[in-house]
Amino acid sequence: MKTNKCRTLFLVLTIALVACKKDFEEINTNENAPVDAQPSLLLRQVIYNTGEEMSYEGFVAGNLLSQHFTMVDFNLFDRHNLAQPQLGGNPWPVLYQNLRDNEILLSKARSSAAFAVYEGPAMIMKAHLAGMLTDIYGDVPFFQAFDGKNGTTTPVYDSQMAIYTAQGGILDLLKTGVEKVANYQGSFSLEGDVLYNGDLAAWERFGNSLRVKYLMRSSSKLSNSAELQAIVSGLKYVNSNAENAVYNFTNGQPNNFRMANLRDGDFNLYIMSETSEDIFAKYNDSRNEVFFRQISNNPTGAIRYKGLLNGPDASATSISIGDYSLPGTIFREETARLDANYMTAWETNFLLAEAAEKGLIGGSAKAYYDVAVQQAFDYWGLQIPTSYLSSGAAVYGTNNLELIAEQKWIANSINGYESWIEFRRTGFPALKTVAASLNGDLIPTRMPYPTNEQALNVDNYNAAEVNSAGNSINAKTWWAK
Repeated sequence: MKTNKCRTLFLVLTIALVACKKDFEEINTNENAPVDAQPSLLLRQVIYNTGEEMSYEGFVAGNLLSQHFTMVDFNLFDRHNLAQPQLGGNPWPVLYQNLRDNEILLSKARSSAAFAVYEGPAMIMKAHLAGMLTDIYGDVPFFQAFDGKNGTTTPVYDSQMAIYTAQGGILDLLKTGVEKVANYQGSFSLEGDVLYNGDLAAWERFGNSLRVKYLMRSSSKLSNSAELQAIVSGLKYVNSNAENAVYNFTNGQPNNFRMANLRDGDFNLYIMSETSEDIFAKYNDSRNEVFFRQISNNPTGAIRYKGLLNGPDASATSISIGDYSLPGTIFREETARLDANYMTAWETNFLLAEAAEKGLIGGSAKAYYDVAVQQAFDYWGLQIPTSYLSSGAAVYGTNNLELIAEQKWIANSINGYESWIEFRRTGFPALKTVAASLNGDLIPTRMPYPTNEQALNVDNYNAAEVNSAGNSINAKTWWAK
């Protein structure tokens, strides 16, 4: 009897398994689920997600590395233990996710004449994403990173120099992408474009401004003068705030700046840094009214804005946030005044001022600088003081490279990673040794690779580790000063 029951059970299970195997794919396919994405949806997703995620990352982590803000607790990252991200400090998955989606968009654009209009913008976005990725981490998987369909699941780490200079790298992508946009003759419109609403001329300007950025970033290693001058002479780059590549946040969900949705306690972990206090005081700069709030513990009214040295040991230090300036209402209550910034006129003109100062292009460095400062004030919704560019510390004339870098640093308060990257390239502004450093009193020069890379791509990770002095946060990137 027992044997018969076992045979019966075996027969039932066998039939069930065969039946399941036979119809498994059909039964387990959701007929209502999309199996493909339209290029317009991919473009919208890549643009928005990149801006939203990296603006948040720039605030919670980049602004600590660049010393715009100090973090008063849960602050191992601010003390330069970069392998311990807390509220942020892990842009790797953000950038790779968007590079992957952008690669799908690029493939679609190249496979159908109806989608060809997307090719140039997709190439420009690929360069933009690749630039952020390699400038933050150094050598990274790039040329093989999106070839999973062909079986490449453990891509090699490409050198930062190759990512910049090789065919299909940043500079090539931008040059070719701009040409694709400029020469597009089709009748299809660029849909899903939340940056420029399908304006291809605007994409041409955006791509050329990114070319200026990456040509200047690599200018200590490459002879870029002729290419820079050609862009300037062509006058097709982002040259006014109306042409900025930005995405506008709103005051309410779902498109407000993410810090507005965090708990008060998390938002109040960030205060003005001592570096910010010193730089704003140096220039008597009114933009601190936008970026910071006045201190609340101020019975005499003598001190309005106060910063704290980065990287305090919260376990050994008593810190009252009322004694320091919190981030401004633009980052929480009034985020409609805030943009996700991809490329702006003021950033472009600061770069051109530097190029002119170094003799890489013709024209007046002072003129580019003055325009950039004016645009930076306008961008943040403030009237520039009448004498700001004619008297005081901001006047062009001495220590000009430091002046350009510091003014760009002030304007970049939503782009903390950019400020840190530019500090590593130029040496300005002079950042401070943090209070309780976990990195031997050194300012980090790159972010470490995420720990899961060692598990998922071990052989290539090991090679990259050797090339980065053991995945050291103090290893210099290719173009670094």
